[in-house]
Amino acid sequence: MPADEDGAASLYVREAGSGSTVLLLHGLGSDHTVWNGILPVLAEEHTVLAPDLRGHGRSPTPEGSTFGFDEMEADLEQLLAERKASPVHVVGLSAGAFLATRLAVDRTSQLRSLVSIAGASHCDAHTRAVAENWARTYHEAGFELYVQRLLRDVYSPGWLEGHMDLVDKVTRQLRDVDLRGPLQWYSAIRSFDVRGSLGRLRLPTLVVHGMDDRVIDPTHARLLRQSILGAELKLYPYAGHMVPVEQGEETGRLLKDWLSRVDAVAAKAPPG
Repeated sequence: MPADEDGAASLYVREAGSGSTVLLLHGLGSDHTVWNGILPVLAEEHTVLAPDLRGHGRSPTPEGSTFGFDEMEADLEQLLAERKASPVHVVGLSAGAFLATRLAVDRTSQLRSLVSIAGASHCDAHTRAVAENWARTYHEAGFELYVQRLLRDVYSPGWLEGHMDLVDKVTRQLRDVDLRGPLQWYSAIRSFDVRGSLGRLRLPTLVVHGMDDRVIDPTHARLLRQSILGAELKLYPYAGHMVPVEQGEETGRLLKDWLSRVDAVAAKAPPG
């Protein structure tokens, strides 16, 4: 499916609810379904948009796409323009948190707030090594061991032991995933770094992270909180990288409360 004339992809999006708009951005190789446990909670008070990013899920890969952050941001800008939804709260998970943070830096006026879940201000050597280990396992040990490696890294050990049915489910899902898009996006993610821009950011920000995260070290959460003026921090002591899945109900309540507080403050602010 081709891109529009400006190069932006027409994204598939799951939409629910009414009220101020919340944009949910999934991570690398995932899709909108990662938010299934949270979306209904947020939709009680908000309009929720959960797109599949370009080359993921049901969204197309435009011909010639490089999957650079500029392209990903343009896709989302087009989506919000079509919905007349700006400004929005943006919530990102993992690589989606990288993208959300880039939006906050590049398009601050279009956002009400930023929520970074399992995110960071830059992609460090540890995260690159984890991703490269996944690729090496896939090519050298095969698909089944790749899935096992992936699950052990993204979920906390205790949670995964209690949800072993997930192994078969994820294996079935990943067999149908076209990895070309995610692999290209990873090339852009490797050089992600907004550390020099966060000190200027003036946007209500919530940082959420699991203390058992093996993909993006939890120290990044504290660095984000320290870098963004007024940012709040929530750490989950027994959660891994996939906080919205492992702590779906609690995270849904956390986000609903926080977004309502941000909206309440905005409603009291003088015009202009």
